[in-house]
Amino acid sequence: MPEEGQTETEFWDARYAAADRIWSGRVNAPLVEHAAALPPGSALDLGAGEGGDALWLAARGWRVTAVDISRVALERAADVATARGLADRIDWQRHDLGASFPQGGFDLVSAQFLHSYGPLPREAVLRRAAEAVLPGGTLLVVGHAEVPGGPKEHDHRVHLPGAAEVRESLALGADWEIEVCADVDREGTRPDGTPLTFRDAVLRARRAS
Repeated sequence: MPEEGQTETEFWDARYAAADRIWSGRVNAPLVEHAAALPPGSALDLGAGEGGDALWLAARGWRVTAVDISRVALERAADVATARGLADRIDWQRHDLGASFPQGGFDLVSAQFLHSYGPLPREAVLRRAAEAVLPGGTLLVVGHAEVPGGPKEHDHRVHLPGAAEVRESLALGADWEIEVCADVDREGTRPDGTPLTFRDAVLRARRAS
C-alpha cells in the first residue's frame, strides 16, 4: 500500500521500478473469452499495466488506447510493442483516472481488474468508461469478486463488488443490452505456480447501434 505522503502515481511507479516485471505479460483470460469474437476496431484499455491486454488486442488488428497511472509500466509496455512491430497500433497514455480520462469514443472499452490500494473512485471511472463506448460497441468490466486466496493472504481493504453491484452502480440506460452479468470462478496459479481459484465479477454490455 502507499506509504504516508506517497501519491498513487509514486506508489505504482516504485512498484514497477522495483522489478523487471510484476505481471505475467500474458493477456487476461476473461478478455480473450469475451472479446476474441468481436470485429477489430478502436479499443480503450483501462489499467493497462505492462501491456498484456493492449498487445493482444493490437496483434488482432485493434487500434488501442492503453491507459495506466504508471509511466514506468507504460514505457515498459511500449518497448515490447516496438519489439513486436505493434507500436503504430497502440497509443500509450498516462492518466490518473480519478483526475483525467482519455478523449474520444471506442468500439470496445475494457477494464480488467481495475482495483487500487488508494482512493480510486472506481464507480465514477466505470461510468465514464461506459460513456466512452460508441453505438454498437462493447463495455467489458472484469474485477475480483473476492480476494484471491482469501483475505489472510492480503493486508488491504479494497472493496470488491460482485457483478450485480457493478451493474447497479453503472445505471446503464435503455440503449444498453446486458449480455453477461455474473460472478464466475476461474482456475489460475499463484506466482509460485501453485493452483488458485479466482472469482471474477464479469459485466459485458453492448450499446445499441
